[in-house]
Amino acid sequence: MNQFSARQIFTLITSRNYTCATALHQPPNLHHHFLQLSITHRSLPLAQQSHARVLTHGLHQNPFIATKLISAYALFNHPTKSRLVFDSIEPKNVYLWNSLINGCVKTRVYNEAFKLFVEMCCCCDALPDEYTFSTMAKVSGEVGDLVAGKWVHGKSVRVGFATDAVVANSLMSMYCKCGEFGECRKVFDEMPERNVGSWNVLIAGCGFDNGMLETAKSMMMSGLKPDGFTVSSLLGLCGGEDVGKLGYGRELHCYVVKYGLDLNLGSDVHLGCCLVDMYCRSGRVDLGRRVFERMKCRNVYAWTAMVNGSVQNGASDEGLILFRKMQVEDGIEPNRVSLVSVLPACISHAGLTSGKQIHGFAIRKEMNHDVSLCNALIDMYCKCGSLDFARRVFEDDSFCKDAISWSSMISGYGLHGRGEEAIVLYNKMLQLGIKPDMITIVGVLSACGRSGLVNEGLSVYSSATTDYGIKPTVEICACVVDLLSRSGELDRALNFIKMMPVEPGPSVWGALVTASVLHGNRDMQDLAYKFLIQLEPENPSNYISASNFHASSRRWDVVAETRTMMKDRGLKKTPGCSWISITGKTHSFYVADKVHPCCDSIYEMLDYLILVMKGAPDSHDLVEYSA
Repeated sequence: MNQFSARQIFTLITSRNYTCATALHQPPNLHHHFLQLSITHRSLPLAQQSHARVLTHGLHQNPFIATKLISAYALFNHPTKSRLVFDSIEPKNVYLWNSLINGCVKTRVYNEAFKLFVEMCCCCDALPDEYTFSTMAKVSGEVGDLVAGKWVHGKSVRVGFATDAVVANSLMSMYCKCGEFGECRKVFDEMPERNVGSWNVLIAGCGFDNGMLETAKSMMMSGLKPDGFTVSSLLGLCGGEDVGKLGYGRELHCYVVKYGLDLNLGSDVHLGCCLVDMYCRSGRVDLGRRVFERMKCRNVYAWTAMVNGSVQNGASDEGLILFRKMQVEDGIEPNRVSLVSVLPACISHAGLTSGKQIHGFAIRKEMNHDVSLCNALIDMYCKCGSLDFARRVFEDDSFCKDAISWSSMISGYGLHGRGEEAIVLYNKMLQLGIKPDMITIVGVLSACGRSGLVNEGLSVYSSATTDYGIKPTVEICACVVDLLSRSGELDRALNFIKMMPVEPGPSVWGALVTASVLHGNRDMQDLAYKFLIQLEPENPSNYISASNFHASSRRWDVVAETRTMMKDRGLKKTPGCSWISITGKTHSFYVADKVHPCCDSIYEMLDYLILVMKGAPDSHDLVEYSA
């Protein structure tokens, strides 16, 4: 075995030069070993050669070899051949039935798995065992069929396997996936003995507010220590904007280190990914990166978690660097989730070129048929200003468009002020029977507001609330306020705010502020600023805008009062920033920026542009300067 590879040994033994006398004395376990080699190498020809040798040597009735053949053909997605092998064996034992059922499950032929299970229950040769019931409970959970799951549960009770820990754990998982946590808890309470897996299923079925942490504490009080799966489940509900949940996450991290569950985060990649994700969701990308750097084995999921965390926290450049390092340094090929995670970075900084490169990679790897990736591409192209490319992706029939696909394209038209096209697409969506959601309505209303289509927008709002039963949210109401106030109907917009079915938020008053400035209505602007500061006392932008507004009216006492409030709260406004990509390099500019090496030339150009905008008589010099 040291001198030859497994494939070479297999070829040697199955070659024609191998004598018949020697072949006839090959023991069954040797054929089983060859079949395992074909599975390991994922080679259908090797499996077929093994099958031929089994038939030649008269071992086709050996249930041990037949079981391995059934599993091999199922792995290669040949359920018909698996069934032929199964039908050729008499009598059939429970292992043959389980192999055939498991093969159907692996190929996602769930209906056939249920038919086989029913046939098995009626068979006198072999009754279902704990593995059979566990598999069928899992299938019921995967398809979300509660009736079938309860039937499997009832069968397991009558046969006497319901108290088996493996079966009970599978039944609990099935009930959780079907949304019946009460039934899951009932099975758990009736178990005579519980293992760590039992507690893990119960913990995973709980929500954070439904006693997940208390359940974990009860587990420890029962004498069982949480394992990596337990901690991973808990980490999924820790972190976020809630500081308290971040504290729970850090406690769990300490537990991982204390009891050696990480082993330098080399043996449990999933646990490391969960820690990275938890810290990134809490805005602590630095801590997530520290965990990531300690992981000895970093697979595509670990890299994707780090890329996604960086992008979601505004570090788009860092996300793109990590995305490239994943491929160059570790030689790991991105998957669909990796591409979806990195595309928002192209919107922020990288620009259209990087987005097109990712799109090209998806096409080469034949991942461009995935609906979530296509939706992300549509959104990226729209926000990068390329509606033509977005529409080209949208109209590709190679993927099945969902409501998000339509909403993304409609919102793209709205973003660019092409309201008529947004309405045409929206009506086409309704004609195809696709029900709009909140995001779709926001996209259409936003498009109508930017294009001045007041009547059309109000009609969409009325239809959404009456015909499709969409409840008006703050976002939808803000779009209606923006729609009315942009067109100059500020009083009507204010009346709508007073009659809103939901409490007006900052987006509503912000829309009124913008329109008040646009139409020069100072009274309405003053009113809107008061509500904005009241709703967002920690937002420095509101204080700066209100201060500038009062300064323009020479109300210096109010200006001083606003500045004092801002100072007392310790608020500072982050300077505005814009960027542009030129020949693959991103240039960022802040307000009053003097850092850029070409700042003198930039400000000189700005001075000329100001002359042009003011219509100065010597603005024609700009042409000479540009030349």
